[in-house]
Amino acid sequence: MLSRALLVFATGSLAICDPAMSASLDLGGIGKLLSSYAHAGGDLQKTSPDQSSGSKELSRKVVDYVGSEPPGTVVVRTKERRLYFVVADKKAITYPVGVGKAGKQWQGVATVDGAYVEPAWSPTPEIKRDNPKLPDVIPGGSPKNPMGVRALTLTGGKYAIHGTNRPESVGKDASYGCIRMLNAHVIDLYGRVAVGTKVVVVRGS
Repeated sequence: MLSRALLVFATGSLAICDPAMSASLDLGGIGKLLSSYAHAGGDLQKTSPDQSSGSKELSRKVVDYVGSEPPGTVVVRTKERRLYFVVADKKAITYPVGVGKAGKQWQGVATVDGAYVEPAWSPTPEIKRDNPKLPDVIPGGSPKNPMGVRALTLTGGKYAIHGTNRPESVGKDASYGCIRMLNAHVIDLYGRVAVGTKVVVVRGS
């Protein structure tokens, strides 16, 4: 059975992942695992492109991929607000994403270092000081949980690819650096990647 993990994410509100509040944040600041992480098993539902969204702009689809990254790589093009999972034969599965707002976008290479199922979210002491009305823990699966149904943490400790409780923000410059996906899409991606997957974030064309 897939376990649920408690993550302590540095977020500025219930709506956004905000790991960029301090340049000194490390993995302990973005997500502390209090139970074992679990990678996707065969029971995860696979969504098809026409099931994932009613909007063409927010659809998941297979496209021709132009790039040097090998199959199995995740590529995020922030200007396009799209995530690509590269597959064989110069193809990729592409998903719409929410990316960092002005001044919060980043570029670089990381790897997936944790994969979490319906993570609970707990604000850090700094966030509690700024938002004293926040609960100590928002359970996994709660509609108020900003991490959505899955979270993939990235090396470096500042960012993650995760679901969202604000689907209207996907396809926009909306976060503080995290890559935000529709919940159906992050479930699909979660079933395709593993800890150690390479993630490349570029501005894009």
